[in-house]
Amino acid sequence: MPYAINPGLLIALVVVVIAVIMVIKGLVIVQESEVMVIERLGAYHRTLQKGINFIVPFFDKPRPIKMVRYLRKGQEFTPVLSQETRIDLRESVMDFPSQPVVTTDNVTVRIDGAIYFQIIDPANAVYKIENMSQAVEVLAKTTLRSVVGQMELDKIFESRAEVNAKIKEQMEEPASKWGVAINRIEVQDIEMPTEVKEAMHLQMSAERRRRATVTEAEGEKAAAIAKAQGQKESAILNAQGDKESAILRAQGESRSIELVLGAMGEGEKSSRAVIGYLLGQSYISMLPEMAKQGERVFVPYESSALLGAMGAFRDLSAGDEALGDIARRAAAAGGLTGAASAQG
Repeated sequence: MPYAINPGLLIALVVVVIAVIMVIKGLVIVQESEVMVIERLGAYHRTLQKGINFIVPFFDKPRPIKMVRYLRKGQEFTPVLSQETRIDLRESVMDFPSQPVVTTDNVTVRIDGAIYFQIIDPANAVYKIENMSQAVEVLAKTTLRSVVGQMELDKIFESRAEVNAKIKEQMEEPASKWGVAINRIEVQDIEMPTEVKEAMHLQMSAERRRRATVTEAEGEKAAAIAKAQGQKESAILNAQGDKESAILRAQGESRSIELVLGAMGEGEKSSRAVIGYLLGQSYISMLPEMAKQGERVFVPYESSALLGAMGAFRDLSAGDEALGDIARRAAAAGGLTGAASAQG
């Protein structure tokens, strides 16, 4: 008699197999920093987070997200379109090809940029935009043209940080509707036409020559000022020295005259003798200087009378020991040159 299969056992076996398949199909493990958007019968159901998750097979399925990435080989960019069921929540970078931009001073440049963005709302990134990465790329390109087109070429080089900040600010609002956060924009390279580069090099060389000329002129100016200041201070010190020396000589002469007049006594004759002596001394001190100026020296006629007065004064002082002592003290006090010889 052939072996008969129990219908109840067969049904139970089928149920077990289906249950195992359901468990295997429904078990989903989500990695760290990843999520999955689940649809049930074509409608959004929930978002699976990291860890072990269960879904209903044949009823629940993940909704893929479209992503465009560029493969760069040298200067060539090749776009690659993919559909991913696991949505990466980490920050991503998109390095898109350079774009031609016309500045306000009518210079066409090509700007290469990079976008750093992050998906913060996976459901919106899937349902609010058909191709999120492409939308972010196009938005970045148009915003870049808009911002750079309002600036001059020199300003772009000087204010890259400002350009990045303006692009990021203008992209934040529309990108937030797609569940995307724009973290930063980087202008990587600015390519200019050859003639513009040559003009900028010439301008840079001229500016450097101008700065060198200005620096040299400022150095010469500072040296001239320092030299003039030194000459001024030297002249002031010399003038002060001459002044003090003249004051000391005048004080000495005054003291000498007072001593001589005191020794000679008061009276017109004595005063004339002293005056004649002093004038004679002045003539004698000038004779060596006069002799240096030529082979012949012409002495004024009036000098003979002065020399005679000096002789009389010398005779008078020789006969009077006290007067000779006064003359020596007058010479020591700073009298005119030759006053000390009155005693001889």
